[in-house]
Amino acid sequence: MNQVTLIIKIHLRNSFLYAKICRDHHKSRSKDSRSEKSVTINTPPAEPLLGDSAVRSEQLQDDNWGETTTAVTGTSEHSLSQEDIVRITKDLEDSVGLNCRRYFTLTLAVILGLLVFLTPLAFLVLPHLLWPEKLQSCGTACEGLFISVAFKLLILLLAVWALFFRPPRAGLPRVFVFRALLAVLVLLFVVSYWLFYGVRILDTQDDNYQGIVQYAVSLVDALLFIHYLAIVLLELRQLQPCFSVCVTRSTDGETRHYNLGQLSIQRAALAILEHYYCDFPVHNPALLSASKSRAAKHLAGLKVYNVDGMAHSQSRAMIAAAARRRDTSHNELYYEEAEHERRVRKRRARLVVAVEEAFTHIKRMQEEEQKKAPGDVMDPREAAQAIFPSMARALQKYLRTTKQQHCHSMESIQQHLAFCITNNMTPKAFLESYLTPGPTLQYSRDHWLARQWTLISEASVTSGLKDGTIFLLKCVDFSLVVISKKIPYIQMSEEYIDPKSHKFVLRLQSETSV
Repeated sequence: MNQVTLIIKIHLRNSFLYAKICRDHHKSRSKDSRSEKSVTINTPPAEPLLGDSAVRSEQLQDDNWGETTTAVTGTSEHSLSQEDIVRITKDLEDSVGLNCRRYFTLTLAVILGLLVFLTPLAFLVLPHLLWPEKLQSCGTACEGLFISVAFKLLILLLAVWALFFRPPRAGLPRVFVFRALLAVLVLLFVVSYWLFYGVRILDTQDDNYQGIVQYAVSLVDALLFIHYLAIVLLELRQLQPCFSVCVTRSTDGETRHYNLGQLSIQRAALAILEHYYCDFPVHNPALLSASKSRAAKHLAGLKVYNVDGMAHSQSRAMIAAAARRRDTSHNELYYEEAEHERRVRKRRARLVVAVEEAFTHIKRMQEEEQKKAPGDVMDPREAAQAIFPSMARALQKYLRTTKQQHCHSMESIQQHLAFCITNNMTPKAFLESYLTPGPTLQYSRDHWLARQWTLISEASVTSGLKDGTIFLLKCVDFSLVVISKKIPYIQMSEEYIDPKSHKFVLRLQSETSV
């Protein structure tokens, strides 16, 4: 009997071990199969990931910094699919292509500039190198032309540097037509001068050196006139407003209007983006998610029934109940918005009081610290860290209520507080950045900087703006819809009024008190 029991125990233990081995093997296979579908990449929080700054900042920032007043740093894990990896690789390839094109354009510009500036000098030096014994002596007029060439080349060098060799503001999808035409014109002009110089001077070995110097002076004068033409085409032509463009953000409908001159579509898009970062408030996807959740909640309460499968009276009753629920949804929205406004006003009042009290403490500390030893005096950074905990909770609640918690980190708030203390700014000046949504550039670059904008237009992007032109500027989270309208022609007339015609008569009536 004992042997049988021992055999049964051994058999059960072996079967248990076999089942455990099978389970472990199945888990390892399932884990391997899952690892083939997704890849986990560890990236530091400072590196942008697909330009989605809003979602990234919500994941990295601790929402309880007002209660704990501690900062947590490190790396975050993002689980990406194979499609995301392919999209990241494509973006990297596009950025490499843009950098190559930019450096290629800069190289061509430098080569053309060297050709332009070395050509007049070559015209003056080559006769002395090739046939110096045949040249006539250079008189006073010829030596004066040397001074003229030197100063004109110096002026041309400074003018070209100021107009063309400026830091690029953006990478455009197509070439700038006027700039390309000017480059081709300069190249043809210099080549024509070289051909004439080779045929009429080099082949014949002309001995009139003063004529050669005048030929070089004429080249420099022509280059100065071409530079004046470049100023007119590139800078002055677009100054007069010709179009009024309406820019609308697709997500929240924020709209601005701007006046633009004679610009191509791609350069108009660049001007609009420059205005966007200064004029538009920062894009806040948290406000949009609140409205979407409310709409989803309303749609979840509506049910669709199969009318053919139930009695006619019962179906009519359910449809009427659904209609009544839909009719009362505006009341729910009204009371929800009223409650939200009440909470915002309440949080705002608490925040204002907390900040004013905190600034009162720091003022009192400054007056007392002046009488103490220099080693006990705090710098603005230490003072900001000392008074920040007293206002952190109220500020955190207000930012959460207004859906701004992802736009302001604890470190940025402390830096702004130290800046206000350093410059003796009031509590109202400190709170202005949080009570009133500011322009996009006011916030950290991680919250607004788009890695790449895409210009979508039915017309060619190198064509000029016209009345009714519509194009889109698209980034990861939203797009800007641009509509252009031509400024109408205004006809004004003059009407002369003789100053002597301003004569008046006092009319008295019997009912008046006069």
